[in-house]
Amino acid sequence: MSKNFARLVFLFTLLFFAAFFLWPILQILKGGFVDADGKLTFAYLGALLTDPIYLAGLANSFLLALTTTVFALLIALPLAFLSDRFIYPGKNLLGSLILVPMILPPFVGAIGIKQMLGQYGALNSLLIHLGLRPEGWTFDWLGANQFLGIALVNAFSLYPIIYLNAVAALANIDPAMEEAAANLGCVGLRRFFKITLPLIKPGLFAGGTIVFIWAFTDLGVALIFDYARVTSVQIFYGLKDIGGNPFPYALVAVMLVSSVLFYAVGKGLFGRQSYAMMAKATSAGGAQALPRGRAWLCTALFAGITFVAILPHLGVVLVAFSDDWYRTVIPQHFTLDNFKLALGHDLTVPAIANSLKYASISTIIDVILGIALAYVIVRSKVAGRQILDFLAMLPLAVPGLVLAFGYLAMSQDGKFFSFLNPTQNPTILLIIAYSVRRLPYVVRSAAAGFQQTSETLEEAAQNLGCPPLKATFKVTIPLILANLIAGGLLAFSFAMLEVSDSLVLAQKQLYYPITKAIYELFQLLGDGKFIASALGVWAMAFLGITIAGMTILLGKKLGAIFRV
Repeated sequence: MSKNFARLVFLFTLLFFAAFFLWPILQILKGGFVDADGKLTFAYLGALLTDPIYLAGLANSFLLALTTTVFALLIALPLAFLSDRFIYPGKNLLGSLILVPMILPPFVGAIGIKQMLGQYGALNSLLIHLGLRPEGWTFDWLGANQFLGIALVNAFSLYPIIYLNAVAALANIDPAMEEAAANLGCVGLRRFFKITLPLIKPGLFAGGTIVFIWAFTDLGVALIFDYARVTSVQIFYGLKDIGGNPFPYALVAVMLVSSVLFYAVGKGLFGRQSYAMMAKATSAGGAQALPRGRAWLCTALFAGITFVAILPHLGVVLVAFSDDWYRTVIPQHFTLDNFKLALGHDLTVPAIANSLKYASISTIIDVILGIALAYVIVRSKVAGRQILDFLAMLPLAVPGLVLAFGYLAMSQDGKFFSFLNPTQNPTILLIIAYSVRRLPYVVRSAAAGFQQTSETLEEAAQNLGCPPLKATFKVTIPLILANLIAGGLLAFSFAMLEVSDSLVLAQKQLYYPITKAIYELFQLLGDGKFIASALGVWAMAFLGITIAGMTILLGKKLGAIFRV
């Protein structure tokens, strides 16, 4: 029975991924590399790679991703080292706040940043108020360097992913290895770069890969910053002519191949490096107490970075509570009307209901499929189960924008999946897109639970006459319930605030999810940005509660969810 179940899961997973992962990608490749006569052609690719506008977009996307990842690494690595090695005041509180920057999609936080750093924003008003600049002075901080602004917004939003992996990797280092280096005279920064850093490279790669691909394909922040010189925005604008223009297909194909190549190169350079540790640490190790001054310095550094990281969120909150914010450090008048409008606007009420529907159904699919996949991967001996593990994690390495474009391409009129065309009703495609994109989190959570629960418990139940599958549901599932709830909450939360799929696939106002509603509201003149910010605050509160629950359930194991 167990073998038959494993084979059934294996077959269903292959069919599911073939239809809704591989097929969309093939449609992209077909649109970009097959001409009207059905023959293979590289003419579209050649024309694209010789067009200075498209080349500049690709170069900017790559540099933006690289800059974002470097910034995120420079922010996360020192914090992870301090958290793992030292004791300082407020350590537990600050550690629990590390995920706060992730409780809002970066593109919503960009609304707050624009209000603070715009020509008539809070920073300029503060400089004038302090007498550092004359009255009436203006400077567009974002317009002066949009590239840097986007990189910083993304870095301060995504650095927790690298932080979580770095903390987990540092915790796995045998202290005796560093002590041996110290005994040989290798101390301080030299020991860190020679011993510690090589040992945690795989963990840094795991988080850095997600950050890089996320930033490389980011659409929302660039749209809010009105920065069109990146590939993702060029693709988004090309959707209007998807039926007769092969260049968006070629662009998406280049983005897909680039993402896979970046992942493969990084995996080859860092992912395969692993170092054997002793089964038990040969030294007590552990975090060390610091002198009072240094301890408070660590607290100040941690708290300072956290404060800077949540500035976009504070900006969004202030915009949401204001009726006008112009040429002042903070809004002069506060109101709750925006929150009432956000829950009563013709655009927002259906959007909230839609997001709840899409996210709930996709999470149910992820939990059912995730448990089945994790069981087969960890518990069964069926041949090829490693393929299931690879397929389940693959959506983390493939950009959401690529998949969304693939769904759009495969559902065009005349195609096999034309009945799913999102121009009519995107509900099914959005649910599938959310499911595929967030399935890895549930699989990772469930697999971790199965690995940490002894198989002998199930064997004992089977010896008493309980069938294998029944033993799993009666014995193991209750024991790993915390893992399943955490993975399900993460999948649900990120589905509620999914950006790329929502912006691309939701084309009728009736079916807008929350993120598409926020984007459309932001485009409106008048009170649009205030209502959009209020809706963002509602979303922030919801996701904040969810992540707090996950942190309680998983603790330090939370970083394992963000690995590829």
